Amino acid sequence: MNAASPWWAPHVHADRRPFLAARGRITAAARDFFRARGFTEVESAVLQVSPGNEAHLHAFATELHAPDGTRARLYLHTSPEFACKKLLAAGERRIFDFARVFRNRERGALHHPEFTLLEWYRAEERYEALMQDCAALLAAAAHAAGTRRLAFRDRIATPFAEPEQLTVAQAFARFADVDLLATVSPDATDRHALAGAATKAGIRVAADDTWADVFSRVLVERIEPNLGIGRPTILYEYPVAEAALARRTAHDPRVAERFELYACGVELANGFGELTDAAEQRHRFEAEMSEKERVHGERYPLDEDFLAALAAMPRASGVALGFDRLIMLLTGAPRIEQVIWTPVVERGNPT
Repeated sequence: MNAASPWWAPHVHADRRPFLAARGRITAAARDFFRARGFTEVESAVLQVSPGNEAHLHAFATELHAPDGTRARLYLHTSPEFACKKLLAAGERRIFDFARVFRNRERGALHHPEFTLLEWYRAEERYEALMQDCAALLAAAAHAAGTRRLAFRDRIATPFAEPEQLTVAQAFARFADVDLLATVSPDATDRHALAGAATKAGIRVAADDTWADVFSRVLVERIEPNLGIGRPTILYEYPVAEAALARRTAHDPRVAERFELYACGVELANGFGELTDAAEQRHRFEAEMSEKERVHGERYPLDEDFLAALAAMPRASGVALGFDRLIMLLTGAPRIEQVIWTPVVERGNPT
């Protein structure tokens, strides 16, 4: 977008309109995709008691004024996850949601404060089924967009190829020469061991970096740029410390049933074999909020209603796909604002 002109200027909108028209076709194709597989579309409420409990996600807060004059703090959700899982507890079995979500402190080519997550869940099905969904959805979306490639900057991938599957440990070994699993146990992480391995690999480590900080830096600097090149990549089996809402794998308690879908070096989707142990979930949320308070000086409340619903929730798997990013990669748009009909405008910034 032209930084000197607002998005609603006719000449700017004319440049964006092909991307937006493609968005409409892809949206329709995605709805057809899920309905053909027996999914029900749901609409989760934006206002929630808790916006989510991940340490480095930042929410927008608001205040509810009741007729009796009392006030309560609410948040715009960062994901429809809590609401969707309550629907699973209520008896829904296959659901999807085109959810408008809100995340503060995020803005860039791939980030926008208000965006769309396409989130879907399968009750009583393993998370490998979601991996298959992701691959099939990419192909269906590409057909709707009229393209045979995904592209971002100088990276290209075909949406029709079977995704490469790579564990996180394999990726750390291949691209950073780091033995990741040597730095984790079922209930702890070894910051010293990971920092030493990262330093040996030539990755900068600060004195106050935590294990999670070092993990993220290796992932961002050495691994993500190599994922989804030529064909999509599914990165799976994250350490439990990096999978707050996922259950542990049956074969290795150090890692969890979490995967991410990448194309052209861009993270498109994040999926889980869902954790349904309320006590373990509470423990993980509290640890996340303690880290948030340590780093950012604030914490969000826990959704006690959600924790209660976990007791009634069946085993399930769920995934959230960044829908705007998918549109970008299918249309070749260089920035996320170009595929959003009415982008958020910051004061003094016409774009």
